[in-house]
Amino acid sequence: MSLIIIGTVAFDAIETPFGKTDKIVGGAATYAGLAASYFYDKTKIVSVVGDDFGQDNIDIFTEHGIDTEGLQIKEGEKSFFWSGKYHNDMNSRDTLITELNVLEAFDPVIPENYQDCEYLMLGNLTPVVQSTVIKRLKTRPKLIVLDTMNFWMDIMMPDLLETIKMVDVLTINDAEARQLSGEYSLVKAARKILTMGPKYLIIKKGEHGALLFHEDKVFSAPALPLADVFDPTGAGDTFAGGFIGYMAKVGTVNFNNMKNAIIFGSALASFCVEKFGTEKILNLTDIEVAARVQEFVSLSAFTIEA
Repeated sequence: MSLIIIGTVAFDAIETPFGKTDKIVGGAATYAGLAASYFYDKTKIVSVVGDDFGQDNIDIFTEHGIDTEGLQIKEGEKSFFWSGKYHNDMNSRDTLITELNVLEAFDPVIPENYQDCEYLMLGNLTPVVQSTVIKRLKTRPKLIVLDTMNFWMDIMMPDLLETIKMVDVLTINDAEARQLSGEYSLVKAARKILTMGPKYLIIKKGEHGALLFHEDKVFSAPALPLADVFDPTGAGDTFAGGFIGYMAKVGTVNFNNMKNAIIFGSALASFCVEKFGTEKILNLTDIEVAARVQEFVSLSAFTIEA
């Protein structure tokens, strides 16, 4: 059995108040795959790059035990490239350059040895590509997690709604939850979104943590206060990868395991923002991850004396 992560593998150029980078490896599948690999050793990716994406960059995945057979390499074409500049609050940014390149005609190919997929993470891509991956799997996975964004809500809402019907978990931020539902209250928004198909909903609130909704249950996960946030790029994807990686590790889908998965995903995301790009999440130790998870546990642990 395996975990498949579909999403972009790309080049990013990032500028924040703390500095700037030239082209570095990024993309939703990159961050999610690296995060998942800390918990699950049968992680596989489906994506596409150009021939400008060298073997040294592919080695980043293989060194973390990530299967890259599903990574298409298009000869004579360039990889997806994004460049952005963050404002001083680190919550808002300006997109400077977006070059779709190979992503414009991406047709996800599922290798035969990927057909044992039990856990599927659909990273941020067009809803049509996401649903195509589900349809091309011969057996429906035990758990399908979908990440999306306001851009697809703006231009492909009907397609997105059809794809949402096919998944178990939807993960979006608070603004996207309000846009998708038409409700300002996140509780009301969650109730409405859960009628659209998914059994579970995760609403990410950035520096204010995350909310998990399932039926009449709600779990509020804290965010770790950090002294320095160097680069928020990929934090949401790292969170999602850590989340589904942990779920694949424990092997049982239920609300309690998802609560734990959110904490583990949040811990990986908190590492991600401490350096540019994937730098911080490339070489973490089990001890570092466990210590960071304990920090999250301590944030909300308390006793009450009558």
